[in-house]
Amino acid sequence: MHNFNIIKREIEFCGRKLYVETGRMAKQANGSVFIRYGDTSVLVTATMSKEAAENQDFFPLTVDYIEKMYASGKIPGGFFKREAKPTTDATLSARVIDRSIRPLFPDGFRNQVHVVLNVLSFDGINDPSALGVFGASLALTISDIPFKGPIAGVTVGYIDDQIVVNPAMADVNEKSKLNLAVAASATSVVMIESAAQELSEETMLDAVYAGHEEIKKLCALQNDFAAEAAKPKVEVVLVGIPEEIMAKVEADYGKTIAEAAVILGKQERQDAFDNAEAEMLEKYLAENEETYEENEKWYKAAYEELIRRYVRDSILNKHHRVDGRGLDDLRDITCEIDVLPIVHGSALFTRGETQSLGTLTLGGGSDEQVIDGLEVEYKKSFYLHYNFPPFSVGEAGRMGPVGRRELGHGNLAERALTAVLPDKESFPYTMRVVADTLESNGSSSMASICSGCLAMMAAGVPIKAPVAGIANGLIMEGDNYVVLTDIMGLEDHLGDMDFKCAGTRKGITAMQMDIKIEGITKDIMRIALNKANVARNKILDLMHDCIPEPREDLAPTAPRIEAFKVPVDKIGEIIGPSGKMIKSIIEACQVEIDIQDDGTVRILSPNKDSIMKAKAMVKGIATDPEVGEEFEGPVTRIEPYGVFVKILGGVKEGMVHVSQMHTSRIGHPEDMVKLGDIVHVKSLGMDKGKLALTMKGVPGNPEPDPNAPKRERPSNRNDRGGDRDRRSRGRNDRFNKR
Repeated sequence: MHNFNIIKREIEFCGRKLYVETGRMAKQANGSVFIRYGDTSVLVTATMSKEAAENQDFFPLTVDYIEKMYASGKIPGGFFKREAKPTTDATLSARVIDRSIRPLFPDGFRNQVHVVLNVLSFDGINDPSALGVFGASLALTISDIPFKGPIAGVTVGYIDDQIVVNPAMADVNEKSKLNLAVAASATSVVMIESAAQELSEETMLDAVYAGHEEIKKLCALQNDFAAEAAKPKVEVVLVGIPEEIMAKVEADYGKTIAEAAVILGKQERQDAFDNAEAEMLEKYLAENEETYEENEKWYKAAYEELIRRYVRDSILNKHHRVDGRGLDDLRDITCEIDVLPIVHGSALFTRGETQSLGTLTLGGGSDEQVIDGLEVEYKKSFYLHYNFPPFSVGEAGRMGPVGRRELGHGNLAERALTAVLPDKESFPYTMRVVADTLESNGSSSMASICSGCLAMMAAGVPIKAPVAGIANGLIMEGDNYVVLTDIMGLEDHLGDMDFKCAGTRKGITAMQMDIKIEGITKDIMRIALNKANVARNKILDLMHDCIPEPREDLAPTAPRIEAFKVPVDKIGEIIGPSGKMIKSIIEACQVEIDIQDDGTVRILSPNKDSIMKAKAMVKGIATDPEVGEEFEGPVTRIEPYGVFVKILGGVKEGMVHVSQMHTSRIGHPEDMVKLGDIVHVKSLGMDKGKLALTMKGVPGNPEPDPNAPKRERPSNRNDRGGDRDRRSRGRNDRFNKR
């Protein structure tokens, strides 16, 4: 029997019990915690390599968010029946955790750190990803890994005009105008990720800091827990540039770097940096070949550090940006639409040296994306894919699978545009936006929002309002700081904050913030939001000049969709045995048909006549013809008592009794029609569940053959049961005579 040394705490948090423990599970990790919130539980582990990674110029942190399908009582799909690569949602959750904790490790820390969050149970109410930042921080805080925590994260919603922290998942998805993930320490905010429905800057700010107030409670819980459970932090070697090399490079090349830092044009500026660096390395190699190999990496690191210092100092103290703009100036913007033929909608958005090609493709129900994760499986009818090829930054590289960064940028752009989509009833299309980054010098994700929005408007998607996005930055030294509008790549790389904000003229639809320092104040965030609002409206003005509103008509190449409802109890009849009926309609009309469980039918085709033909056929199955309604169709069967006629494109069949074929008496139906003849009929309504038709008085029908031999027709005019009755009576009579 194990003698577990279990340390645990339990508090009431946002109306539910939050339980944390350590000492029972995954004890060989540097730090591990089991967390239960409601009936959702996660296991978070943090491990660290014993040695620093050699020749590495960045901190090797990896965060994995693992969804165990058994957590919600599901078996994984696919042939192997086990979890494979993470879902997009799991990858995005891992990114949120990574972005939150990364700034809180010491500068120069090069030991590999791996944080893993395993979702062990999911109650469908409490989002396990909301526990991610809190769990990662707690595992790191009680471990021996160097970490400047604690921090925590919460989800914030805006329901019935009220800010709600950690609402139930169903409320976020169905009722909330806001889905905000915020991470913070006890003193400042470190990360924001959100989608909103055109909320004001003040509302967003209030939501962030309402979340922060609750986060303070989680930070206090971590401090209390760590007081009993934390291990002593290990001493690690922090990588730093030797002071003598730093001084040497600055003395020799500081002036050259300062001059290159103010060259306009990304490529020209980078060429100047590269040429000066090559000259420096060549000079130092010639000076001392024996020590050069050992010091080469430090020469390069010192050179990069000087670029960072000079660029930051110029912006902070002289308000001089590397491309000559003022602090709040936008780069030149060009908006173009219809740049591609054939595609349903296209736009090219260029801001400075960042360029995004947006395209929109319209499809039907079969094109919806199926999302199968821990939650109940659902479908998405709008999705945005963001691409960032190496050539966009002038590099040669391998184009492999979609990375975490591309998924994250695409998700942010998708969220920004989702808020203005038309409802499914008025625009029943599946929409796919692809944002291809053709050039990049900062904030390509915000350019993707603009190009995607323009492409949708050019395609005729009736969005509620245009959306634009902008990224702001921060340079901060002590208490001195400046907030920059429309940051370029170098300012993002060397700055302290990347604050992205997208929205309409009415309000914000998406917001994201990452920082490289330990946190920012409410005043800095308010300044960034206000500057983003001004810049966003300027961009919307330029987009309006390009296309003021969505086009009224879809592109000629776009498919048309007709959507309508049928009775739910008729769905099976429309589909038919083994799908035979619906397949026949699709083949006959050359359309796509999608039927939802609620009876919604969507018919898709570039040809409107084909849609109307298919619609008539589907409605013909789903509804019984009204009395007096006229149709035409082929004679498919001839019996002595009448003929059978297929109407509504062959999806419904009715019978014309011989007495209803003509005003005069007819001995046999073949005296008037032949198999395959097209006849005109009128509905008499339903008779014992069967459709009764008449040809009497309906123009366009053939006349009876006057030379036809006279034949006795069945006495029972309703159906062929009369013949069977007579034969039955004859047999009975013969039996009685015996």
